[in-house]
Amino acid sequence: MQPTALQSLSELERASLQELALFRLQERLPGGHLTLDRDGSKGIKSIRQKLESFSKERKDCSPHTFGVPLSQVIANDRACRQLQEAVGRSRRLCLEVEATVTRFRAQRQKRLGMGTSCIRAPEGEEPLSPALLDKSSWSQRRGAMSVDSITDLSDNASKLLEALQLSHPHELDPRRSRGKKKTLSLNPITWQVPRIVDRCCTHLETHGLQTVGIFRVGSSKKRVQQLREEFDRGLDVFLDEHQSVHDVAALLKEFLRDMPDPLIPRELYGAFLSTATMEGPAQLDTLQLLLFLLPPCHGDTLLRLLRFLAEVARHAESSWDAEGHEIPGNKMTVSNLATVFGPNILQKEKPGEKDAGALNFEDSAAIILVLQRLIEHHHSLFMVSPEMQCDVLRRLFQTHPDVIEYLLRRKFPDAPSPEREDPGEDHAPPALPGWTRSLERGSVSSELYSNVSFLNLDVGI
Repeated sequence: MQPTALQSLSELERASLQELALFRLQERLPGGHLTLDRDGSKGIKSIRQKLESFSKERKDCSPHTFGVPLSQVIANDRACRQLQEAVGRSRRLCLEVEATVTRFRAQRQKRLGMGTSCIRAPEGEEPLSPALLDKSSWSQRRGAMSVDSITDLSDNASKLLEALQLSHPHELDPRRSRGKKKTLSLNPITWQVPRIVDRCCTHLETHGLQTVGIFRVGSSKKRVQQLREEFDRGLDVFLDEHQSVHDVAALLKEFLRDMPDPLIPRELYGAFLSTATMEGPAQLDTLQLLLFLLPPCHGDTLLRLLRFLAEVARHAESSWDAEGHEIPGNKMTVSNLATVFGPNILQKEKPGEKDAGALNFEDSAAIILVLQRLIEHHHSLFMVSPEMQCDVLRRLFQTHPDVIEYLLRRKFPDAPSPEREDPGEDHAPPALPGWTRSLERGSVSSELYSNVSFLNLDVGI
């Protein structure tokens, strides 16, 4: 088993990983750092419930981007994208209809000019589009589907819709799931990074890595405000070479600063800062466990930002090209970047609250140090070690024995399957939890178990 990216784990595995990380952190961190209240009376369950609340979508709100929870920004982005796709499909359909009608009129005028009323298309000419002649074909068009057409789906197509719903549980009608316990998916959670963060980082990676003093040189407040309003209205804003690097840098900082809940939730503020006094592997191991606790949208966005900051820091010093010309550095080292972004990522109090901007020297130094470590080691911190993966599988074997074989076969696709008639054939595992046979405890096949015996699963074979 190899280390795997946190984002590649299924929703069920990530939930189990969070529980495991919480238990381990209780042993590593001083008392009180993982509690939600000042007297430390709330436990692990309260922490999980609070962190999970950051992933819940609120009702549609305005503005779309600034000053709203991160999960809602991502939901708004998705809604805008779906609307744009629907508009695009409608426009393509209109163009198809217009082209067909134009062709029909041309053919009709030609026949009238020839003095014939024959409705058959002349030889060599393209016949009318079947889409206009056969109404039954409309239900089979790619794109949006009517309610009537969904009821006519075959069994396989119905299962496909079920798979799509399981892959995106938040897309389900909330009224259907009201009062029911949410079923965790066996598929990885969709990559959740707000459009504004990804586009700002991409723009700066393309146009700003050699800009001296990026994030420190002033910007145009008027242009930044205009960009901000465009994102807030839900417009599909494209950032190209015409936008100033400093304006885009200021826009990114404003978004992070105005988040009602920072990328690292305030409930974990003390725990992250406590790692500043640690050294070596102990510090990195603890930071990794804390990162496992982040809601998916916060973790994905933080990783995207850290990758970008690491790339900026890589261009801090001047270099020379193949012809000997000097390429100026941007002067933004890891320490400088941590100083700029630290207060926006790690916040003790909400903006506007009393003492929100008052940080003592110890906290400020700890924030900079912690963010430095995150930037320097982001590649490894968001990876799940083989040992941790094994612990998660053992834990799931106790809590969800009905899905353990599916998870094992996905992680070990080369393991032989008793259902294969031809050992040489490569059959992919089922894509749906509902398609996995309900397994009694201890029914993991002996062929599979022999390949994963290092897990020490008590399967009773």
